Amino acid sequence: MFQSRKLVIATMHGKEAVMAPLLEKELGVQCIICPELNTDRFGMFSGEVKRDREPLETARMKCYAAMDAVGCDLAVASEGSFGPHPIYFFAQADDEIVLLVDRKHGIEIWARELSTQTNFNGKEVKSSEELLDFVQASSFPSHAVILRESSSGADCMHKGIITEERLHEAFNELMQRFGAAYVETDMRAMHNPTRMNVIEQATSKLIGKILSVCPSCAWPGFDVTDRKSGLPCGDCGMPTQSTLSHIYNCASCGFSRELFHPKGKETEEPRYCDYCNP
Repeated sequence: MFQSRKLVIATMHGKEAVMAPLLEKELGVQCIICPELNTDRFGMFSGEVKRDREPLETARMKCYAAMDAVGCDLAVASEGSFGPHPIYFFAQADDEIVLLVDRKHGIEIWARELSTQTNFNGKEVKSSEELLDFVQASSFPSHAVILRESSSGADCMHKGIITEERLHEAFNELMQRFGAAYVETDMRAMHNPTRMNVIEQATSKLIGKILSVCPSCAWPGFDVTDRKSGLPCGDCGMPTQSTLSHIYNCASCGFSRELFHPKGKETEEPRYCDYCNP
């Protein structure tokens, strides 16, 4: 279905460096980019353009814009979000969505990678010492930083800073003009190798979903749509809240299959049992 087709990667931030090798190897596609594509119009981490849509919808818009721009019918895009982890509130998280759109066959398949591997951070600084402490903890200079007058300011913004000379020049300018400066990690993929690694992991997940084909009609994207709890306790045998099975469904023909013990466990530890450990 995908062999030898052109696939446009909807990015202006160098994501093709990690996405293209995986997509070409596993799907047999020919990856291209559109140098004229401006994905910043769909939202920017630094706030000049508001990011007001859901990540999946934004990725979809990127795909269609890229396909229209280059005249092909197959695209991949990613969209990242950053903030507190939804479970481990003490940790920051990188939440990456990667979407494939096949306009020829009417297919959409997406994958998500939620990772605590991120340097996402920001802080107001009033001295060179505070500034250097922040950037050193943020993997500078392999990871770029942004300096501006405040956390929401956009009147004087310096992006993609990767040298100490430029760092101090920007800081001194902000201190002279505003008496303070705000430093933050630059989360654009080409300036953030840690984020690029997470995008690569999300792309691998996406490929795994694409290559999972329906046993009935061979349509790609035969994926988990539901889960059932009830894995029995290994001590008392009562059902627990842990996953007993996954339900797979085909988006094309509707074929469904239930896979028991998806995590390779037939019983759960008593400490997770509501009866043994109420």
